[in-house]
Amino acid sequence: MPAPSPSQPLLSVIIVSADSGPSLRDCVKSVLACTTPLEVLLIDNASSDGIPQAIARAREGDPRINVIYNHANLGFGPAVNRAAAKARGKAFLILNPDCLIDQAALQRLLDILATEEKVGLVGAVVCDGQGVPDPASLRHDPLLGRALATMFKRDGGVHVETIPDHVVEAEAVSGAVMLMPQRVFEWLNGFDEAYFLHCEDLDLCRRVRDGGWRVLLAGDVRVLHGKGGSSRHRPVFVSYHKHRGMWRWFYKFDPAARKPHVAAVVWLGIWAHFLLKIPGQWLRMARR
Repeated sequence: MPAPSPSQPLLSVIIVSADSGPSLRDCVKSVLACTTPLEVLLIDNASSDGIPQAIARAREGDPRINVIYNHANLGFGPAVNRAAAKARGKAFLILNPDCLIDQAALQRLLDILATEEKVGLVGAVVCDGQGVPDPASLRHDPLLGRALATMFKRDGGVHVETIPDHVVEAEAVSGAVMLMPQRVFEWLNGFDEAYFLHCEDLDLCRRVRDGGWRVLLAGDVRVLHGKGGSSRHRPVFVSYHKHRGMWRWFYKFDPAARKPHVAAVVWLGIWAHFLLKIPGQWLRMARR
């Protein structure tokens, strides 16, 4: 691995896998094809598909990659935190296992991190195979009023209607691609490990801002995101943790949670929504 220069310190790319499927190979391959001095920490949450082990064997001679095995599924945030504790980089790129990044996109993100003031986190526009941006790329905090506006398709919801093609300040970006200075990640003690899966990215963005740093979206950086590599196999499991994450974010940050009667209604609404989704998820699984 080339030694990083003082102007281009080592980057640590953290990828969490959990039965993520073949897309994990492509993700790792895309990162290792980049010329930026970097290390890859692939941390696996007890996958049964054998792909992390196959990657480790295939890349055995490459000192840039370190495959870490957890003996249980710890969840996304806890896994990132454990990988970060072993990372050597001055910046962390947290990358979903179904994302593909190239050198141009990576360099642009690093340039923004280096040139903008008081940056705590930089995100990118994640897109599907047809190039359509995921609305989660640029979001507002999911306060109760905004969540209701989104549910009833009214203005002032959680998602921003038009994603710009330049750098903008954001309340929250997608957790699929997040670049952070190592010192900021450590100051925040990383992800809140009470989240298992989903909403931990919203939580991290909020805490970055509360700590006095800026969250930025690189609107001119597009990253292909396959989305849902592991969730397709366990939709009810993933949905449960998504709803659990929604409740935790609401209870931590939304002023409406201070009113017990409002909090009770929100709690009931979240879990009723979860229960209503289960039959459709089971039906889709049965059709595959």
